This record gives sequence, C-alpha cells and structure tokens, in this order.
Amino acid sequence: MDKLINDFSFGLFIWQVVIFVGLILLLKKFAWKPILDAVNEREDGIKSALLSAENARKEMQNLQADNQRILQEARLERDGMLKEAREIKEKMIADSKTEAQAQGLKMIEQAKAAIESEKNAAMAELKSQVSNFSIEIAEKLLKDELSNKEAQTKLVEKMLGDVKLN
Repeated sequence: MDKLINDFSFGLFIWQVVIFVGLILLLKKFAWKPILDAVNEREDGIKSALLSAENARKEMQNLQADNQRILQEARLERDGMLKEAREIKEKMIADSKTEAQAQGLKMIEQAKAAIESEKNAAMAELKSQVSNFSIEIAEKLLKDELSNKEAQTKLVEKMLGDVKLN
C-alpha cells in the first residue's frame, strides 16, 4: 500500500476519473437505459401475463359455475319432461280405459236392445202362433158343437142365460 501512495499521480487519477465518468455516462445512455427498459418491459409483460392468468382463472370459474347452472337447468328440464311424459301416459291410459268402458257399456246396451228386440219379436211370433192355434181349436170345437142341432140350441140358451138384461 505504501507503494501505491508513493507512485500516486494526480493527472493519471483525473484521467481515470474522466474515463470512468465517461464510461458511466456511455453506459447510462447506451446500456443502462435499454437494459432498464427491457427489465421494465419484462416486468410489465409478467404483470400482464399474471393479470391475464387471473382473468382466465376467474373466467374458468365463471364458466364452471355456468356449466353447473346449465347442467342443473338441464336436469330440471329433463325431470319436468319425464314428469310431463308420465302424466300424459297416465292420462292416455285413463282416457283409453274410460273410452273402453264407454264402448263396452254401449255394446252392452246395444246387445240388450237387440235381445229385447228379439224377445219382442219372439213374443209377437208366439202370440201370433198361440192365437192361430186358439182360433183353430175354437174353430174345431165350434164345428163339432154347431154340427149338432141340439148342442147349438143348448149353447145359445146358455149364452142367453149368461147375458143379463138391465
């Protein structure tokens, strides 16, 4: 250290200070400013990337919430449609049963009416036949009774006896 102090040159020191200050100024103008600008630009890029990532995360959360909401709505809509389909099915079954019962009753009524009509026709036929038989029997009886003169007078007297005069 003594040697440094003994060999010290004031002019050399000033030149070294001037060169050092010039070097600092050159570095400031040409190196520090671009380096600091690059560092600041990089910092801004990182900040914007972090902000974009945060926004993307928030958007993903919103999308997930929307997806959950849409899924819930779809499930509710599906359940509603299934319930409506069941109700329609049950209504169709009930309507079919009611219609079948109504048609069954209608067929029964028609069958009853047909039976009643056949019965009335059979009764009319039977009455017709009975009356024909009665007429034939009466005719035969009257022929037998009216062929005999004595039986005719008895019959007339008997009928006169049955008739009351006022």
